[in-house]
Formats: sequence, structure tokens, C-alpha cells
Amino acid sequence: MAIVKFIFIAILVLWLIRMLIRLILPMLFSNLASKMQQQASGQSQQQQRRSEPEGSISIDYMPPKQTGKTDKLGDFVDYEEVKK
Repeated sequence: MAIVKFIFIAILVLWLIRMLIRLILPMLFSNLASKMQQQASGQSQQQQRRSEPEGSISIDYMPPKQTGKTDKLGDFVDYEEVKK
């Protein structure tokens, strides 16, 4: 009798979880979709504010210039392959 009771409770719990998932997941996905849509519209508005006339160039980052001429890779050693 304990096995039948366990199976009945397990089926009941799984059925409840299934019903809750059917109710909750659509709400979560709609919230996620609306957030993504807001982000996309915010990014497009930001790009429109930053838009420059056609043909102009803007540089966001320039690496610092090296003062000395030091080679960080080391010296190149020429070698010959010896076949025996």
C-alpha cells in the first residue's frame, strides 16, 4: 500500500509542477523579451545621438606610443635543417 501512496503523491507533485511551469514560463519569457526590446531600443537611440556625418572617422581608443625601439620578441636566429 505504501508503494501505491508514493506513486500517487509523486504523480500529483509532478502534475502540479507541470501546471506551474505552464503558467510561469510564459510570463518569464514575456518579461525577458520586453527587457531585450528595451535594451535594443536604448542602444539604437544611443547610436542615433552619436551618429556623425557620413564619411567622418572617429577613433575611440589609441594605444600609447612606444618611446624606445626595443624588440619584445627577441632576436631572430637563422638555422639550417641538417638531413642525415
